[in-house]
Amino acid sequence: MKEIEKLDAGLTYDFWDEEVNARKIQALENCQKLNAIPIQNTEQRTQMLQSFFGSVGEDVVVLPVFNCDYGRNIHVGNHFLTNYNVTILDIAPVWIGNHVMIGPGTLITTVNHPISPLGRRQHLAVSKSVTIGDDVWIGGNVTILPGVTVGNNVIVAAGAVVTKDVPNNCLVGGVPAKVIRSLENDIIEQNEK
Repeated sequence: MKEIEKLDAGLTYDFWDEEVNARKIQALENCQKLNAIPIQNTEQRTQMLQSFFGSVGEDVVVLPVFNCDYGRNIHVGNHFLTNYNVTILDIAPVWIGNHVMIGPGTLITTVNHPISPLGRRQHLAVSKSVTIGDDVWIGGNVTILPGVTVGNNVIVAAGAVVTKDVPNNCLVGGVPAKVIRSLENDIIEQNEK
């Protein structure tokens, strides 16, 4: 298999491979173009996102400076906002639901490297998808690691490092992030009335 095929299959791959690197360079170019579009030009910014994200819902705002590894693996729902200096390393797919806000300085990463120094010297990497549910607020300077699923109606406190799945209807925080308390879901309550 070629290294790009290994990457797409979720297998260990060489991240210095020419095809793998070309994908990243294209993403960097797209991010530079997006970040250069004036924030007031929402139509042009939306068109740019639609041209290089995998899928884009309605009312999507991505503030500068935004960075990613591919773009095509990012899928965002309706009413999505990323604040300043957000990075999504989308080597594997990143699925983001509706009504999601991401605070400044946040990193969502799907890529990991070996514990072995030999593996790191061989430029090896492996990826795992990240999924974020609906009605999620991710605070500033949060890190979400590969393979994590964040449920619906979740608040991730500023500075948290999310290393494992987060259930629905809760506030998590800390390093590593742990459930701090449950949250009511007033959307469900409103729909029942």
